[in-house]
Amino acid sequence: MNTNKLRDLREDRDLTQADIAQILNVNQTTYSRYERGDINIPLDVLIKMALFFHTSIDYILNLTDDKKPYKRKIGRAHV
Repeated sequence: MNTNKLRDLREDRDLTQADIAQILNVNQTTYSRYERGDINIPLDVLIKMALFFHTSIDYILNLTDDKKPYKRKIGRAHV
């Protein structure tokens, strides 16, 4: 996984790892490990990230370079 995308998304919003960790309800060390690619990101956390950053899971996982999110079938979940 291209973990630079996670860092870039976070830094584009001028947020720290601790800020994002709090939003995702994980500790900062866990988020740091996601960003470094040391551990896999659980699906529920990927969904929260995609919703928060207004992008797609495919973008976060480096399956596309298009930041634009897909049209969603369900209402936006609370992040």
